[in-house]
Amino acid sequence: MNIKPIKTKKNYQETLKRIERIWDALPGTPESDELDILATLVEKYEEANYAIAAPDPVEAIKFRMEQMGMDKKDLAKIIGANRVSELFSKKDCYR
Repeated sequence: MNIKPIKTKKNYQETLKRIERIWDALPGTPESDELDILATLVEKYEEANYAIAAPDPVEAIKFRMEQMGMDKKDLAKIIGANRVSELFSKKDCYR
Protein backbone atom coordinates (compact mmCIF):
# COMPACT_ATOMS: atom_id res chain seq x y z
CA MET A 1 0.00 0.00 0.00
CA ASN A 2 1.65 3.19 -1.24
CA ILE A 3 -0.69 6.01 -0.25
CA LYS A 4 0.13 9.64 -1.01
CA PRO A 5 -1.82 12.89 -0.64
CA ILE A 6 -4.04 13.84 -3.57
CA LYS A 7 -2.54 17.00 -5.04
CA THR A 8 -3.62 17.00 -8.67
CA LYS A 9 -6.62 16.10 -10.76
CA LYS A 10 -4.60 13.18 -12.16
CA ASN A 11 -3.92 11.90 -8.60
CA TYR A 12 -7.63 12.28 -7.89
CA GLN A 13 -8.68 10.27 -10.96
CA GLU A 14 -6.13 7.55 -10.16
CA THR A 15 -7.38 7.34 -6.59
CA LEU A 16 -10.99 7.02 -7.75
CA LYS A 17 -9.96 4.15 -10.05
CA ARG A 18 -8.18 2.42 -7.17
CA ILE A 19 -11.23 2.86 -4.94
CA GLU A 20 -13.39 1.30 -7.64
CA ARG A 21 -11.06 -1.73 -7.82
CA ILE A 22 -11.10 -2.36 -4.05
CA TRP A 23 -14.67 -1.25 -3.34
CA ASP A 24 -15.84 -4.71 -2.28
CA ALA A 25 -12.91 -5.34 0.08
CA LEU A 26 -13.81 -7.49 3.06
CA PRO A 27 -13.70 -5.77 6.47
CA GLY A 28 -10.45 -6.26 8.35
CA THR A 29 -8.36 -6.77 5.22
CA PRO A 30 -5.51 -4.52 4.11
CA GLU A 31 -7.64 -3.49 1.11
CA SER A 32 -10.43 -2.44 3.45
CA ASP A 33 -8.01 -0.27 5.43
CA GLU A 34 -6.69 1.19 2.18
CA LEU A 35 -10.24 1.93 1.05
CA ASP A 36 -10.97 3.84 4.27
CA ILE A 37 -7.83 5.93 3.90
CA LEU A 38 -8.38 6.65 0.21
CA ALA A 39 -12.01 7.62 0.80
CA THR A 40 -10.85 10.11 3.43
CA LEU A 41 -8.28 11.58 1.05
CA VAL A 42 -10.85 11.88 -1.74
CA GLU A 43 -13.33 13.56 0.61
CA LYS A 44 -10.72 16.17 1.62
CA TYR A 45 -9.71 16.77 -1.99
CA GLU A 46 -13.34 17.21 -3.07
CA GLU A 47 -14.08 19.59 -0.20
CA ALA A 48 -11.14 21.75 -1.27
CA ASN A 49 -11.68 21.59 -5.04
CA TYR A 50 -15.35 20.88 -5.67
CA ALA A 51 -17.09 22.61 -2.79
CA ILE A 52 -20.82 23.06 -3.20
CA ALA A 53 -22.15 26.23 -1.65
CA ALA A 54 -25.28 25.99 0.45
CA PRO A 55 -28.37 27.01 -1.52
CA ASP A 56 -30.31 30.15 -0.82
CA PRO A 57 -32.99 29.06 1.69
CA VAL A 58 -35.87 30.55 -0.30
CA GLU A 59 -34.63 28.95 -3.51
CA ALA A 60 -34.36 25.62 -1.67
CA ILE A 61 -37.98 25.94 -0.56
CA LYS A 62 -39.08 26.77 -4.10
CA PHE A 63 -37.17 23.77 -5.45
CA ARG A 64 -38.72 21.42 -2.90
CA MET A 65 -42.18 22.82 -3.63
CA GLU A 66 -41.61 22.16 -7.33
CA GLN A 67 -40.54 18.59 -6.58
CA MET A 68 -43.71 18.06 -4.57
CA GLY A 69 -45.99 19.71 -7.14
CA MET A 70 -46.89 22.49 -4.71
CA ASP A 71 -47.62 26.11 -5.44
CA LYS A 72 -47.82 29.20 -3.21
CA LYS A 73 -51.46 28.47 -2.34
CA ASP A 74 -50.50 25.04 -1.01
CA LEU A 75 -47.76 26.57 1.11
CA ALA A 76 -50.16 29.24 2.36
CA LYS A 77 -52.35 26.50 3.81
CA ILE A 78 -49.38 25.41 5.91
CA ILE A 79 -47.73 28.68 6.99
CA GLY A 80 -50.34 31.32 6.14
CA ALA A 81 -50.69 33.67 3.17
CA ASN A 82 -48.88 36.57 4.84
CA ARG A 83 -45.87 34.41 5.65
CA VAL A 84 -45.71 33.11 2.07
CA SER A 85 -45.63 36.68 0.79
CA GLU A 86 -42.91 37.61 3.29
CA LEU A 87 -40.95 34.48 2.48
CA PHE A 88 -40.89 34.95 -1.27
CA SER A 89 -40.07 38.64 -0.97
CA LYS A 90 -37.32 37.57 1.47
CA LYS A 91 -38.67 39.98 4.02
CA ASP A 92 -37.21 39.26 7.48
CA CYS A 93 -36.45 35.68 6.51
CA TYR A 94 -32.82 35.83 7.55
CA ARG A 95 -33.31 36.96 11.14
